[in-house]
Amino acid sequence: MEYRLLGGSGLKVSALSFGAATFGGTNDFFKPWGSTEVDEARRLIDVCVDAGVNLFDTANGYSDGRSEEVLGKAVEGRRDKVLISTKSGFPTGPGPNDEGSSRYHLRNALEASLRRLGTDYVDIYHLHAFDALTPIEEVQDTLNKFVREGKIRYIAASNFSGWHLMKSLAVADRYGYTRFVAHQVYYSLIGREYEWELMPLALDQKVGALVWSPLGWGRLTGKIRRGQPMPEGIRYPQTKAAAPQVPDEHLFNVIDAMDKIAAENGKSITQIALNWLLQRPTVSSVIVGARNEEQLRQNLGAIGWSLTPEQIAALDKATELEPIYPYWHQRKTFSRRNPLPV
Repeated sequence: MEYRLLGGSGLKVSALSFGAATFGGTNDFFKPWGSTEVDEARRLIDVCVDAGVNLFDTANGYSDGRSEEVLGKAVEGRRDKVLISTKSGFPTGPGPNDEGSSRYHLRNALEASLRRLGTDYVDIYHLHAFDALTPIEEVQDTLNKFVREGKIRYIAASNFSGWHLMKSLAVADRYGYTRFVAHQVYYSLIGREYEWELMPLALDQKVGALVWSPLGWGRLTGKIRRGQPMPEGIRYPQTKAAAPQVPDEHLFNVIDAMDKIAAENGKSITQIALNWLLQRPTVSSVIVGARNEEQLRQNLGAIGWSLTPEQIAALDKATELEPIYPYWHQRKTFSRRNPLPV
């Protein structure tokens, strides 16, 4: 396993990490992802630890907190050997203060996560989304207090816009608060918007990317093919409404390019998608999920080798889309003063 620094911090995380969104499966949204319970979760974590994976990611919003409970029980007896990442911000109840990043909600959410996880600290604590109603000073002060109390070790954002992240960092710098060292982001061969603004910001501010849904909401597994019916047993048809839209022809063109490179390397489509991400700037870790041991071992096979520069260039060309304004303008008219990070 390869280990990388988490952004500008001194914490080393495995290049591949495990996402526990498949644990629990207690509601209609997460059931298609998986319903892994404690015994199977413990086995999957055994496989991860044996492979050198040290980071396990969950959230209080995954299956109404059941994911945290399962993960906590599955790592009993080896808490000091693993890193746990969790998140807050999404609704946890019907009340007016049961969501967001207010001091009130963050305190309640963290204490509840610690109880479910069966631990007295979280290694990486994410804001699951930006809260535009709570003053950033209140948010950053609260997170800073959690760090000083020893209840969290590092703080991170997730799904922020560029200005959300930059303003949060500026507030932290102004008052001497703990800074975000990571940003959990959607990034894949069919979702490269991260490169437009968030990646340059991350390079400038030393914010490591933790990549979620690296297989493009299950569309880059090799199971979805041009001219073939949707196979049974995959979750994408059930989660399609929530997924970012990608034109079918573009998706199939990307898969065609991946097929060629997979054949050249003797690897699977999944492994090509993950390995491409591992070569990108700012990426500290790519979060992989699995409903069973076979899927997990397939994902872990993405590490320990590298695509060639020519293969990366071919994938870049096959997957590139015209960016939205102002990024297309910056690239076309002033590119010598705004070099691309990739």
